[in-house]
Amino acid sequence: MSRRMAVRLFAALAAASALPGGVLAATSGRLGAPAPFSWDRLVALARAQARKGYVETPDSPRAAADYDAAVKLTYGDTESVAGNVRLFPATRSTAPKPVRIAIVEGGQAREIVDTAGLFVGDTNTDPVGFRVMDATGKSDWLAFQGASYFRSSGSRDQYGLSARAVAIDTGLSKGEEFPAFTHFWIEQTGPDTVRVHGLLDGPSLTGAYAFDCRKSATGVTQDVTAAVFLRNDVEQLGLAAASSMFWYDQSSPPAKRDWRPEIHDSDGLAIWAGNGERIWRPLENPPVAKLHSLRAQSPKGFGLLQRDQAFDHYQDDGVFYDRRPSLWVEPRGDWGAGAVCLYEMPTANETMDNIAMFWRGDKPAKAGERRDFAYRLTWTSKDPTADDASRCVDVYDGPGGIPGAPPVAGVRKFVFDFAGPSLSGLTRDSGVTPETDLPKGAIVSAVAYPVAQAGARWRVMLDVRIKDLSQPQFRLFLKRGDTALSETVIKALES
Repeated sequence: MSRRMAVRLFAALAAASALPGGVLAATSGRLGAPAPFSWDRLVALARAQARKGYVETPDSPRAAADYDAAVKLTYGDTESVAGNVRLFPATRSTAPKPVRIAIVEGGQAREIVDTAGLFVGDTNTDPVGFRVMDATGKSDWLAFQGASYFRSSGSRDQYGLSARAVAIDTGLSKGEEFPAFTHFWIEQTGPDTVRVHGLLDGPSLTGAYAFDCRKSATGVTQDVTAAVFLRNDVEQLGLAAASSMFWYDQSSPPAKRDWRPEIHDSDGLAIWAGNGERIWRPLENPPVAKLHSLRAQSPKGFGLLQRDQAFDHYQDDGVFYDRRPSLWVEPRGDWGAGAVCLYEMPTANETMDNIAMFWRGDKPAKAGERRDFAYRLTWTSKDPTADDASRCVDVYDGPGGIPGAPPVAGVRKFVFDFAGPSLSGLTRDSGVTPETDLPKGAIVSAVAYPVAQAGARWRVMLDVRIKDLSQPQFRLFLKRGDTALSETVIKALES
């Protein structure tokens, strides 16, 4: 199943109403015996599981054969299991491993033991995840399905990038490990709120997770609490991880494109470091896969954003890249020394996630350890980094020299557009200059000026002699005297 098809699977409409009255009373015929449930019990279960050897969950013998079969099972008139919660069926090609799901009410959990009537036209298919419908029952806004992945449609009812519980050895030559949620406990706490607990299990660790999820007009927030228990040493343990797709944007060479002007779920990585610095790293479709590490002591926030939300920049009226939400992570407590990591892989189409992001602490992850952490996720189309400073809103790349004249051999032109309150009212005579860490000898020219008839929008144009560079990337921001006016842009040079 292609990524485009999967997006449509998540975003498709379903017509059914929520169950009236108490969840347990209404669904008692399909639920097992009640058992006490709490966060402390889940943590104890994860701890006990970590002391045992890892046993992989076998594939469901009742999984749907393919995408078409899964769609027929999923979308149409069917029952909910907890307020506005409905199930996803196991599918051989994409999500074959069944997940145990329980409904929680009043501190009591009852596992779903009979799925008859929960899938369209089916009698008893195994679930692999669930989705949360809005109050109308016509659209979903949250979905957990497959390994430790989950996502939200944000404020514009369009799925895009995904989050995941952890990232293990992402981008390393040894290969990546994908632990999975094997159990969910779901409690519908209101028309647009749901509490989800999950048990994570994998060869190297187990984990207890709690997600308090809320939908509003501005997007979806999830307060995440986790306790992770390590079975083995993990070379690279990534927290608050996310996966996205970037094929090309306005700065990419024409050879990498199809007819649509841009195709991406996210266009940049944003970081708000503990020292107050704001960083913007435009995403790249690189010639070879590469892992980037951006130091950020005690970060206040970081995330993969979709800043460009103009339909005419994409011209896609099928999966609407302009509506894809951004995902912003706000750590709770001091996460200490570490880095936000960005892994970029080459892609020639839009069907694979080629971007990964996660936080990696400096402290080694050792077998027998317990790691506790918490953070908030915000899925929104409102830029969570917007403040009085100016943000980079466009990046362009091309041959050096005067536009329209023959290009200068060995020189590349980098163009950065900034917009925001800090630039309002400033003119060419205001003393605004670009600051960069490029070697002075490599800079052929560097200018900053307000873009005509574009309001508080400024453009930086850099002509750079590439042969004089040994660094893989450079940093740039706008300043006036000793005052920074913009976030810092980190531009990769390898693509």
